[in-house]
Amino acid sequence: MITGTMEYLKKKLYHSSDIGLTIQNWKHSHQKVVFTNGVFDILHIGHISYLAKAHELGDKLVIGLNADASVKRLKGDTRPINNQYNRALLLAALFYVDAVVVFEEDTPQQLIASILPDVLVKGADYSIENIVGAKEVLANGGTVKTIEFIDGHSSTALINKLNADLPC
Repeated sequence: MITGTMEYLKKKLYHSSDIGLTIQNWKHSHQKVVFTNGVFDILHIGHISYLAKAHELGDKLVIGLNADASVKRLKGDTRPINNQYNRALLLAALFYVDAVVVFEEDTPQQLIASILPDVLVKGADYSIENIVGAKEVLANGGTVKTIEFIDGHSSTALINKLNADLPC
């Protein structure tokens, strides 16, 4: 059973060069594609809530996942805690996630421009005019939404708490 489950999860993992046909098929079937992105280093309740709300905005949820090298550039040499393959599999295990696409760049600009989702989603800590890819999505007739976070939940906060609890 575990082998079959892992194979199912792996089918949700895509490279940016091979997600296009899947997106086209979904759109051709009149399914609304929702896209969000992030590091998702240590999956926590804030992520679960955010992604569930994102899924409610359409039919298919696609997650752009920062590659390990990108995370290091953005968050520092001690990150990510979990490698990109493990982070991608954890996200794929969520029933409401339909695809996970790892991207190497610091932003998902190219990935969003190639997918052109119907709905682009980011956390409410962003203003719509500052969301990467918003201009392209809006110009293509899509919408851009923000979702409130659950206060006090972040990977950085968890890592800091763990480090504070460790003896020196």
